Formats: sequence, C-alpha cells, structure tokens
Amino acid sequence: MSGSVGLSTASFTDAEKADVRRFCGYPAYGADGANSGVFVFFDRYRTMEYRLNNSRPEERQVIRLQLATLYAQEAALWVSSDNLDTDQAAVWKHNKNEVRDRTGLFNQTRRDLARFFGIPPGPALGDGGLRFVV
Repeated sequence: MSGSVGLSTASFTDAEKADVRRFCGYPAYGADGANSGVFVFFDRYRTMEYRLNNSRPEERQVIRLQLATLYAQEAALWVSSDNLDTDQAAVWKHNKNEVRDRTGLFNQTRRDLARFFGIPPGPALGDGGLRFVV
C-alpha cells in the first residue's frame, strides 16, 4: 500500500476527516465536539484528530488508499441490493448472501482503518463480536 502512486500526501480536507470518523464508526464531530455527544469518546476522538492533523505524508497516502477502497465498497454495497428480487435468471444464480458478504467486507475494511489509527471501532461499527447489554 505505501508504494501507491498518484495519491495526494497533502493535509486532509474536512470532508476526508468526516469520512474517516464515519467509516471508523464514530458519530459526527459537529462544529463543537462537546455539543455533539463526542465527549463520551473524547480520548478516542482526541487520538484520531491528532493523527489526522499530524500524520506523515506516507501515512496520509495509506489512509487515502483505504478511503478509496471504502468508497468503492460502500457504492458496491448500495447497488448490490438492486438484485434482491432475483433468485435465478437463466444460468445465472444470484448470491443470496451478497449483501451480507459485502457488508462484512466493508465493515472489516472500516475496522482496519480504525486499527490503523490505533483506536477501537466506534459505537456505530462495534468490535464485530457478540455483545451482551445488562
């Protein structure tokens, strides 16, 4: 990944930062983090924001490659639901698990991005395991 060519190494845009937060499973940061419920995850946000704002050029390149992969996976996930009504057509047979499989791959890539930042996945993503709430 780090040998990729053509990806910008400039500082992240606000839109890229918002997508990193979203893909890592964290709620919107808002204009004032304290007003958007971010305070619950302050240490994680602080770590993420520090790394977004102080990453090295080669790290930004890796993150942008992960973002490009996530954009493509997200788009493929949304259009995969276009075929949910087809079980079999001619010799082609629809993968009944396509949405589940794509969602799993998408979420795994999101977790990989969070791990690269050194933070646990956010509440919208979870850790991928079973949770019991008591």
